[in-house]
Amino acid sequence: MAYSQPFPLANVQEKTQQPTFGPDLAVRLICPHCLDPNPNIIEEFSSGDLVCGTCGLVLGDRVIDTRSEWRTFANDEGDDPSRVGAASDPLMDGMEQLDTVISFRDGGSGLSRELQRAASRSSAARSERNILQAFRDISSWCDQFSLPKTISDIAKQLFKRSDEEKLLRGKPMEAVIAACIFIACRQAKVPRTFREICNLTQVSKKLLGQCYKQLEQAFNLTPGASADRHSHTPGSLTGPEDLLVRYCNHLDLPANVQPICADIIVKARELGIADGRSPVSIAGGAIYFTCHLLGKGKSAKQISDVAGVSEGTIKLVYRLYYAEKEKLVKEEWLKDGRAKLERLPVESSK
Repeated sequence: MAYSQPFPLANVQEKTQQPTFGPDLAVRLICPHCLDPNPNIIEEFSSGDLVCGTCGLVLGDRVIDTRSEWRTFANDEGDDPSRVGAASDPLMDGMEQLDTVISFRDGGSGLSRELQRAASRSSAARSERNILQAFRDISSWCDQFSLPKTISDIAKQLFKRSDEEKLLRGKPMEAVIAACIFIACRQAKVPRTFREICNLTQVSKKLLGQCYKQLEQAFNLTPGASADRHSHTPGSLTGPEDLLVRYCNHLDLPANVQPICADIIVKARELGIADGRSPVSIAGGAIYFTCHLLGKGKSAKQISDVAGVSEGTIKLVYRLYYAEKEKLVKEEWLKDGRAKLERLPVESSK
């Protein structure tokens, strides 16, 4: 016979001495009604009760189900036993992260149209919808660019802050997203050029620069982080040597090319060679110079395709380096046979 009211569990003490350093493991929980020495206590998660399996006495209520959640990933139609959704995003705190989709199949009664209108009226505010759409675009573009999730999270934080503070009111959302991704790449030490961001997001270079400048001032970022002018100061975030690792990997160059090329760029900066040129142009020209110096033949066309600048720009920087080749090439490179000045071709200015 089962009782509807819960009763407290009976504690049977087998030992009189209580340990002072921990719980008494000799304490057993048994049913106070049947006093079975081998209790059969059942947890009924469907009703949230703790029941004695022998006499049916309800021993406790509101039992918490500590078992793991379960879900299926089947594409077949039918009953979906999934009980959990996607992981919550802390950046969307307070926003509705789940969408309700109204089906168009209503048997011709027209109820779906009315339900869709009701759902649109009760949907989230316009600002929240814009943030959700922007977060989707940021994740999509970062995936297309093969950028890590940390950059995507930084870009989302920057966009949410700019939206809350109304920093870029009137600017297209695509331009704001592009500027946030550009800044996130710089902060995560994974630099990308203006040209690469523009090609990815289809935002004009002028508009991207305007949004970036406003965010730079609002967020108090380090000035001179732009990729369009060579202003690599100690406080700057990006220089031509920061682009060498990615360019050399795309060109499938040996590992010894990148450090030598970086030394040449640093020495050229100390001598004031190619000042005023963009970091992309300097990186491309330095790689072209170093490849010929070490005998690793790479054409200007191959470097141009990777760096995203014209062959003429690469050869122009190369000619500036070639004119000061004795100052740029270290003696130790020539002595150990790695570098030979005779390998450097003479490029005409035409």
